[in-house]
This record gives sequence, C-alpha cells and structure tokens, in this order.
Amino acid sequence: MAWSPELEELKKRTKLSQAMGGPDRVKRQHDGGRLTVRERVERLTDPASFREIGALAGVADYDENGELEDFTAANCVFGRAKIEGRPVVVVGDDFTVRGGSADASIREKPMMAEEMAREYRMPIVRVIEGSGGGGSVKTIETKGRANLPGQVGETRAYHLMTDNLGHVPVVGLGLGSVAGLGAARLASTHYSVMTKTSAMFVAGPPVVSRLGQEVGKQDLGGWEIQTRSGAIDHAVDTEDEAFACARKFLSYLPSSVHELPPVTTASDGADRSVESLMKAVPRNLRQVYKMRPIIETVFDSGSFFEMGQMFGRSVITGFARLEGRPVALLASDPYHYGGAWTSEACQKIVRFVDMAQTFHLPVVYLCDCPGFMIGKQAEETATIRHGVRAMAALNQTTIPWCTIIVRNCFGVAGAAHQPAGRLSLRYAWLSARWGSLPLEGGIEAAYRAEIDAADDAKAKLAEIEARLNKLRSPFRTAERFWVEDIIDPRETRKLLCDFAGLAYRVIEPGAPAIAMRP
Repeated sequence: MAWSPELEELKKRTKLSQAMGGPDRVKRQHDGGRLTVRERVERLTDPASFREIGALAGVADYDENGELEDFTAANCVFGRAKIEGRPVVVVGDDFTVRGGSADASIREKPMMAEEMAREYRMPIVRVIEGSGGGGSVKTIETKGRANLPGQVGETRAYHLMTDNLGHVPVVGLGLGSVAGLGAARLASTHYSVMTKTSAMFVAGPPVVSRLGQEVGKQDLGGWEIQTRSGAIDHAVDTEDEAFACARKFLSYLPSSVHELPPVTTASDGADRSVESLMKAVPRNLRQVYKMRPIIETVFDSGSFFEMGQMFGRSVITGFARLEGRPVALLASDPYHYGGAWTSEACQKIVRFVDMAQTFHLPVVYLCDCPGFMIGKQAEETATIRHGVRAMAALNQTTIPWCTIIVRNCFGVAGAAHQPAGRLSLRYAWLSARWGSLPLEGGIEAAYRAEIDAADDAKAKLAEIEARLNKLRSPFRTAERFWVEDIIDPRETRKLLCDFAGLAYRVIEPGAPAIAMRP
C-alpha cells in the first residue's frame, strides 16, 4: 500500500491515545472503584456508536531524529454517539492524565463538544472528574506565566458552558472528586448526578484548610451536602446507575429546542382504574398524606422520574407521561412544612419551570399549598423574594398548564397555582379548600371581640367556625365560576390525559424567549 507508513503511524498513535495515562494510573483508577473515561463512554452510550473526535491531540515526545517515542493524549475525550438511538455529544475528563487538570488539557476540545451540541442540535452529556479542564498551580510553571481569568478563549468556553442550557439538554455526571471549573460544568446543567463516593467543591480540602477549616472531601462536598443544597439533583451508588439516570432523563426531552418532546407508546389507558384516589386525602385536616402514591396512580405506570428530591422538599418536581406524552410535573409534598413554599422550594420551582418552558413540556401541578413558609427562618432566607421570583417564572411561561387542587390553596403562594393572565385548565378535588388564609388561627384574631364577649368562648369559636366553613365551601366558589370544575378524584387521570392530548396540539418547537439560567 502506498500509504502504509502513515497508516502504521496512525495505528501507533491511536493505540497510545487509548492507553490514556498508562497502565499504572488506569489500575489506580480501578482500585479506587472508578471506571476510566473510555469505559464510561462505552457504558453510557449505545454499543459501538461512539465516534471519537480529536483522539490524536495531546503531548508527544520525539527522539533526536524526530521519530515519535511516546505520546500522552489530552485528558478530554469527546465525540458523537447514540443513546437509545438518538444522536448525542459525550465529553469526558480523563483523570488518569494529570487528574484532569489544565496542564494536560487542550481547551479547544471541550469547547468544540459544546459547539457541536448546539450547532447540530444534540444533547450533551458531560462526564466529569477532576477540575474538568480547570486550573492547576503547576500551570504557572509549565506556561511560564500566570493566567488572568477571563481571557478571550476562556470566556468563550464559559459562555458555551451556560448558553447551551437554552438550546439543548445538558446532563452532568460527577464521578469522582470534582473541583473548580469541573464543579461549574457539573452545576451548569439541566440535570446532574453524582456517585455517593464522589465529591464536588469549588476548592478541595487542601485549599480550604488555609482558611482554618479542616474537613474531608465528603464533609466538604459529599453527596448529602450537594443534594441538600440543591447544587446536585441526584446521587446514586454506582456509575452504571448514573448512566441509567442520564439515559432516562434524556428520554423525556427533545434533542433540542427545535423539536418537540418524544411521545412513546402508551403504557396504559386513560380509563385505567384509580379507585384508590377516593381515599388518598383524609378528611381529618390534621392528618398528613403521601403525594407520591397519588402521582404513581395518576400518571402512566412507572413513568414518574423525580429530580431534586433532597432540596426544597415541600415541592416535588420531575417528569412523567400521560398516554405516552411527556409532561413536567410539579406537586406539593405535605410531609414537609405542610407543602408550604420555602425559600429553597421557590428556587427549585424557578429552575424547573424554566426547564419545562425551554423544552416545551406541558405542566401538571398537583397543588396542596397552605401559602409561603412563615417564621424567623423564612424571613432570614428571603422567602418572599424567592417567592415572587417563582411567581414571575410561572407567569412568564407560555406552555400549556393544568392544575389539580388536591387540598389546600391559600395566600400569595396559593395564588401562584397557575400562570396569571392566560388560559390554563384547573380542577379541584372534593377535598380542596382555599382562601386568603386558613380559618385555623385566623378566627381568634378576626372575631376576638365577639369571642371575648361570649359566655362560652369555646362554643362561640366553634359556632363561628361552623358558619364560615359553610360559606367557604368550594361549591359556593363554583357557583360564581371562580373555580371551573370540582371533580371526583377518580376522574383525574382521564382529565389529565385529555389535557396532554390538547397540549400536544398546540405546543410548538423553537428557542425560548427567556433562556434558562443554571
């Protein structure tokens, strides 16, 4: 063959790049219970679908005759692949080469991965370990100068990292110690997962110790810290579980904002029996109930995919399907603060509603909200500021919206159960109740003089409460058409399936007017 020498050189360089940081570092990776970046890509994507780009980029050593002696590939591996048959971009850090630091990185590789995802309208999965192409103090010596953050090429990388959130689904997988720019890349996603042996932080324990804080990796940025703070959406035991989460998350979303969410074959019919809903909400107002069994009953069997369970826990967020059609699900969780909107819950709502708007997912809200959280902690965490931001996020949406009022709907937060100023569908269960504020605790204040003047204060209080309860009956509200429909709870699934069918008649692809922020 005329080009045999070059072909042999290509094979040699390709083999060297596949060796990553060498057998010793690969063994160290495995001994730590972690896969290599190439093994991760293989397990994440469809078999034999990965087409790598830039495998020959790296650092080479030559002898005195200019012949290649050794080659170390750049510690960024990226390319095109398929997940469940759909094209995606995968970009991963190779921790076996200088721990993923900038010294062994070629900045253009992760930048091209982001550019490819946007230009070809494909989701991107970032497999992150180390600083993710971020800094190392050794860079000063290897480059002979200190880097000023925000150089032209660097700012473009930062721009691509966040700008893609308004164009394509972005998933981040934290599969080891993740710091600096790596942490920023992991947080700047629509959905993030970390393994429970991993850790994420702006700066690791050695740097933090200079502040006088002696902490280990897990105490500083372990999974419990990061999922409860809302920085990470989910934590799993194994890397394979993380890959499964990424695949399932992407299954609900279009490949880009220029498409609609993928509709699958219905797993069960709209008329499936939902008899258990008649007993889901207890008549005793002091008795709490579980919302997740209601979700599992109402939506397609096994289709509920929850996100951010450990953060803002009075609100449940996730995806589900109705006769195969993906929807964004927002639900109250009365097990936490009675379903009241806390500062954290409001932050969670903003991010989730923005994502639904970005990817054209109709919203279903199962509402049981007694209002904003009150008390000293609520004031210290600026609940009202975050609350009005959540209201603004709802009101700025244009996607179809359907609300089921399951129990409580009170106060300003209760008013945010549907977008203001446009049509949305709304149904109230027989257990629903609403008002400017609950009667409990408010009667004593409003009728203090009448109660104090009574011979029997308790009897007077009970009399007033009974009178007001009749007036606040949801049927009185329905008479004025202030609520459109009060329904038998067993109708819920069918009505929601009808809603999803209507919604998918009108949703349209296209870039959102307001791009999502991390």
